[in-house]
Amino acid sequence: MTLTEFAQLPQNPSSLPTALQALWYDRQGNWDKAHEIVQDANDLDSDWVHAYLHRQEGDLNNARYWYNRSRQPFFTSDLKSEWEHIASHLLLKIEN
Repeated sequence: MTLTEFAQLPQNPSSLPTALQALWYDRQGNWDKAHEIVQDANDLDSDWVHAYLHRQEGDLNNARYWYNRSRQPFFTSDLKSEWEHIASHLLLKIEN
């Protein structure tokens, strides 16, 4: 699945990993649902999305905590670029 196809899915992609489901909800403007999904997921990819969500929220200290947990660097570019970067990376993982 391409990034464009993923971003345009009309329904929650429940067959995809938790982190991608959360990114889909975030793309739909449902931050709360996205956060609910990753909050207790306890895997590195979900922790990465969790970090992104807290950066989006403006809670940078909490975001740093989750970036560290996810073993990903703190992203300094715009949020749209970060969403695309994470989604692209996670989509590649499910293709392989």
